[in-house]
Amino acid sequence: MKTKTRIKQALKFTRNILVNRSSYFKGYDYAQRKTLNKTSHKSDLVEAEESNPLSVSFNNNTKGNGIWKWRHYFDIYHRHFHKFRGRKLKILEIGIYSGGSLKMWRDYFGDHCRIVGIDIEPDCRAYENNYTKVYIGSQSDRAFLRKVIEEEGPFDIIIDDGGHRPNQQRISLEELLPHVTHGGVYLCEDIHGIHHPFSIFCSGLVSALNQKAIASASDLQRIINSVHNYPFIVVIEKNMLPIKKLTLERRGTVWQPFFD
Repeated sequence: MKTKTRIKQALKFTRNILVNRSSYFKGYDYAQRKTLNKTSHKSDLVEAEESNPLSVSFNNNTKGNGIWKWRHYFDIYHRHFHKFRGRKLKILEIGIYSGGSLKMWRDYFGDHCRIVGIDIEPDCRAYENNYTKVYIGSQSDRAFLRKVIEEEGPFDIIIDDGGHRPNQQRISLEELLPHVTHGGVYLCEDIHGIHHPFSIFCSGLVSALNQKAIASASDLQRIINSVHNYPFIVVIEKNMLPIKKLTLERRGTVWQPFFD
């Protein structure tokens, strides 16, 4: 019975994709236009960058352990991470490379921040200290990730800057997202290319988040607050408290008769 139900669901899903593919191509075509911005205003990007502590930290990192980031990432980090500054929290960063980002996170979040790093290179153990723990292993190894969770989880923030391969990104999200705290943030970066498999995977999450549930919120809607897409980055934020139901409410006494 379950198999038949799954087959029916798969067929329905496939039909929806085929029916709606024209909408996808229309959106893609619209994205290629050069008319998306017809406003003229003075940009305040320079001032915004100068007020972003992460940008300042990156710009000042002229010596010591290296940090390798796309410039626009710092605004995204600050937008989603600033609420954690000065709080006691635990971060997991996948892919620590030359170690510079570990110090950047510590400086940004403060002395109450504990950092756990994952990398495949044994030499990265050199970055361990009294506030940083390093695990050596592959982010596509589910057993390894479960070991890290068992010993260190849960996490307030998870940053996937690891191997950047779609399968690695998907496996990491599947294993780690359930272990992000309420109100926490999961960020995956360096999602490069059109029709990227991990980006498409996350589009499936967005579709599920938009499911209209009358009686009660779906399992995903109870836990996930939002999914944000940026150039090369996906950010998933969890609800502070699980939502039992998505409610549509009315207030006021004077109404147009259109929906009576």
